[in-house]
Amino acid sequence: MVKKLDHIAIAVQNVEEAARFYRDMLGLELTNVEVVREQKTKVGFFPIGDTNIELVEPADDDSPLVKFLETKGPGIHHLCFEVEDIEDEIKTLLGRGAHLIDQRPRPGAHHTRVAFLHPKGTGGVLIELSQKPRT
Repeated sequence: MVKKLDHIAIAVQNVEEAARFYRDMLGLELTNVEVVREQKTKVGFFPIGDTNIELVEPADDDSPLVKFLETKGPGIHHLCFEVEDIEDEIKTLLGRGAHLIDQRPRPGAHHTRVAFLHPKGTGGVLIELSQKPRT
């Protein structure tokens, strides 16, 4: 079950350069910058209310974000929804006929487990599901 909108991801060429607008114009604070090796990305988050703006840049030349930026340019990349149990959510979605990119969770930022739904089955929007680490 979806708990909340976790973040809105924005594809950028460079996290630090793109962060200037959000910091200088909107007064937001960039936190939690990290490289997510499994995703070949570098991410930085701006907490805002109960959600985040995530800036995401390619960390390798073969990152899927390279092609995205070449074809679409910087802009909204995906929406991420926090879920309680990502494996149950994947099972449920597959049972409903959803088109998933990931059939099983993979590592995400901040030690989360994530899975993506293909935009072809979501009205053109890349959707990420994210489960926070269990304590």
